[in-house]
Amino acid sequence: MEQAIKMRQYFKKRYVMYFITTILVFSIPFIQINGNQIFLLSFDHKQLHLLGVAFDMQELYLMPFLLILMFLSIFFLTTLAGRVWCGWACPQTIFRVLYRDLLETKILHLRKRIENRQLEPDMSIGSNKVKKMIAILVWAFLALVAASNFMWYFVPPTDFFTYIQNPLEHKYLFIFLLGITLFLIADVVFIKENFCIYMCPYSRVQSVLYDNDTIMTVYDYKRGGAVFDPKGIKLWKKPETPNAECTGCEACVKICPTHIDIRKGMQLECINCLECSDACTRVMGKLGKETLISWTSPQSIEERKNVRYMRFKTIAYVVALTIVFVGLLAMSSTKESMLLNINRGELSIRDNHIVENSYIFLFQNTSKEDYEFYFAIENNDAIKIKRPSKPFLIKAGEKQKQPVTLYTDKDLSEDSQINTHIPLQIKAYALDSKTPIEVHRKSVFIYPPSKEIK
Repeated sequence: MEQAIKMRQYFKKRYVMYFITTILVFSIPFIQINGNQIFLLSFDHKQLHLLGVAFDMQELYLMPFLLILMFLSIFFLTTLAGRVWCGWACPQTIFRVLYRDLLETKILHLRKRIENRQLEPDMSIGSNKVKKMIAILVWAFLALVAASNFMWYFVPPTDFFTYIQNPLEHKYLFIFLLGITLFLIADVVFIKENFCIYMCPYSRVQSVLYDNDTIMTVYDYKRGGAVFDPKGIKLWKKPETPNAECTGCEACVKICPTHIDIRKGMQLECINCLECSDACTRVMGKLGKETLISWTSPQSIEERKNVRYMRFKTIAYVVALTIVFVGLLAMSSTKESMLLNINRGELSIRDNHIVENSYIFLFQNTSKEDYEFYFAIENNDAIKIKRPSKPFLIKAGEKQKQPVTLYTDKDLSEDSQINTHIPLQIKAYALDSKTPIEVHRKSVFIYPPSKEIK
C-alpha cells in the first residue's frame, strides 16, 4: 500500500515539472549577466550569448561544442530513461495538456473526463462547436505568446518589442512569428499526438538507443498476466498465469494520450508520461495491491532486481559529456575583447624604390568600453606603417574598417623574376585599457621582382 501511495504522486510531479519548465523557458531570455543573455543566437547582431558572455561571428567556433553537447545529452537521457523528455518537459506535451486537459476539459467541459482520452467530443452538438471555437481562439493567443517566447532566443526581448512596433521595417520577424503561431495551432489542435508518433525526428531515432536496462514505463506481465500474444491478439490471462492480477478495466488504455495499450510491452509511441501508472494505481489501490505499471526497466521486471543505472553506456556518455563540457568552458574562457580581420589589397611601387601594400583591417571592439586602437609589425623592422599615422577610436561593441598602407624602402626581393611573399606578424592593441587588450594576426607583404624595382 505504501508503494501505491507513492505511485499516485506521478501526476503531481509531472505538473510541477511542466510548471518549472515553463517558467525557465519564459525567464531565460530576460535574465542578463553583464548586459548579455544566458543564451541568445542573434542573427540580427550576429552574436552568440552563452552564460552572459557575447561571442561574435568570428568566435562561433563554440557552436560545434554546443551541438555535440546537445546531441550527447539527448542520447544519454534516452539511454538512461527512454522518452522521459517527451512525457515530462517537451513543449508539445505541455501544450497538449494545456489545450486538451485544461481548456477543453477543466474549463470548457467539452470533454467529460480526463481519465478517458479515447472518447472524442460529439461535434454535432451546437454548444460543443461553440466551445471548440472558444478553445481554439484561446489557444491561438497562447500560441502567439509561445511563438514570441521562441523568437526571444533569436531576437532579444528589448529588440523584439521595439521591432513589433514597426512591422513594415521588420517583415521577416512577423513572417516567422506568424508562421510559428499557425504551426502551433495546427499542431496542438489538429495534428495532436500524431506529431510525436509520425513527425518528431527524435522519436524516429530513439528506439535504437534503448536496451533492457533503459528506464521506461513498463507493465509487469509476471504479476498482471500476458494479455497479448506476440502478434498483438488479445488473450487476457494465459493458462500459465492463473493468478494474474490485471482486471481488464483498461483504465491504462483510456487515459493514454498517445492511444496505446502499455500491456503490449515497449512501444515507440510511449512517451513515458506515466499517466497509465497513475490510472492503474487507482484501480489496484482499491484492491489493496501495488500498481502493475511502473517506471523501471524491462530487465528489472524480468529478473526482479534493482535498476542498473551505472552500466557501460551511461558511464561512456557521462565521460563524453564531461570532456565536451570542459572543452566548451576552456574555449569560452579564451574570448577576446577585440577582433581583427585582415584583407590584403594591391601592391604599388613609388618613387625612390618604395614598395607599398594596401590592406583593409576590420576592427571590432567587443568590450563594454570605448578604446583607442593601433597596431604594430612585430617580426620585420624593414616594413613600416604609412597609414593610419595615429591611433583611432572605436566605441564599445562597434566595428570599424581601417584602410592600412604598409611600405618598405629596403630591397627585400629574393628573386628577380617572381614576387617575394614576406610573412607578417601583426599585433593590434588598445592603448588606454587597464588590462591588456591585444590580438595577434598573420598576413603577407608582397615585394615585387627586383627587375621591376630597377
